Amino acid sequence: MAGAEILAAVLLVAVLVFAVVRPRGLPEAVVAVPAALLVLVTGGIGWDGALQETGQLLPVVGFLAAVLVLSELCARDGLFEWAGQFMGRRSRGQPQRLLVLVFAVAAVTTTVLSLDATVVLLTPVVFATAARVGVRPRPHVYACTHIANGGSLLLPVSNLTNLLAMSALGIGFVQFGLVMLLPWLAVLVVEYLAFRWYFAGDLRLAAGAGDGSADDVPLPRFSAAVLALTLAGFVVASFVHVEVAWVAAVGALVLAVRAVAVRQVRVREVAGALNLPFLAFVLALGIVVKAVVDNGLADLMRHIVPGDDSLLALLGWAALAAVLANLVNNLPAVLILLPLAVGGGVGPALAVLIGVNVGPNLTYVGSLATLLWRRIVHAHDHEAPLMEFTWLGLLATPVAIVAAVLALWGSVQLFGGAL
Repeated sequence: MAGAEILAAVLLVAVLVFAVVRPRGLPEAVVAVPAALLVLVTGGIGWDGALQETGQLLPVVGFLAAVLVLSELCARDGLFEWAGQFMGRRSRGQPQRLLVLVFAVAAVTTTVLSLDATVVLLTPVVFATAARVGVRPRPHVYACTHIANGGSLLLPVSNLTNLLAMSALGIGFVQFGLVMLLPWLAVLVVEYLAFRWYFAGDLRLAAGAGDGSADDVPLPRFSAAVLALTLAGFVVASFVHVEVAWVAAVGALVLAVRAVAVRQVRVREVAGALNLPFLAFVLALGIVVKAVVDNGLADLMRHIVPGDDSLLALLGWAALAAVLANLVNNLPAVLILLPLAVGGGVGPALAVLIGVNVGPNLTYVGSLATLLWRRIVHAHDHEAPLMEFTWLGLLATPVAIVAAVLALWGSVQLFGGAL
């Protein structure tokens, strides 16, 4: 129905605009939940379809909730402060060394705790570390957002888009990581080379002599051990066909019980770390996007998407996903494209992931994580000019996408039989 299609599209735009602007800091769910209810009562999507979509998203949302708690409790225990101290000491006051360390720590943080942890928890630590070391923060802070997006390819836990893809493809945790290892490395290499060239001036000059003073922060062994065991649990769960959400929930519960017991946090603060409004936003957005897809967008996209899994087709999938992510944000983009890509096999679906994960480095609106990063930068009295962000994105992102797709094509040839 034309009316239902138009209404669903208008509501999707309204939800995305509100999520980008967030007037008065209101949560994204304020508009997303009513929009989902409106498409339901107006017949844009049936109740059965909405329940089916919600059922598919619930394991993903449950996992996301557990990872949010894990990230917050690791921060409370001092893990990120320790990482900042580690980077500061190992850099020896050299901007180039610090950039390497920021890339490494951001890549590990994104891979294990998701891109949101890198943006929200690591970016302020990088600001503090750059000031303590006495170097210009600009390249190191920009690295946080570029690695949060582009470095989120390796594991299903690294990005909500990956969880959606793993669930749609029905592949295991280990298999996912195996085939995405080479694309992940390709993106990191391209991004690093682009940063060394673009920020050459900043990386040659220090901003001033840092005093290097900071209280010694010991490695929080308990939270580090729980995090390592949780990651190992993801691998084991993949082999015994247990949802990784349960493993993440156990890890979060262990950290929460200990944090409450030692009075590091209160129970209500643990509940707050769940970020229930954002989880509701993800579910509501899924319903609105499903309504748009079912009311004509799917038919339109079928005439645009590539028809096979050749190298050229994979490049086409990734390019289309990147463009769509920068038009409507990466989460709606993956919800729109994944159902079409999965029919073509593992290659097209993972090429879509490359587009929606790496592509948002082109513009601020490409991912919610980038928008959040910009707010954090402004809160630290620094500017992140649109033109500078865009020029850096144009330098690094298209090359990174092509390199990652080439690596993906090679991985599928090598490991296709294991998927």
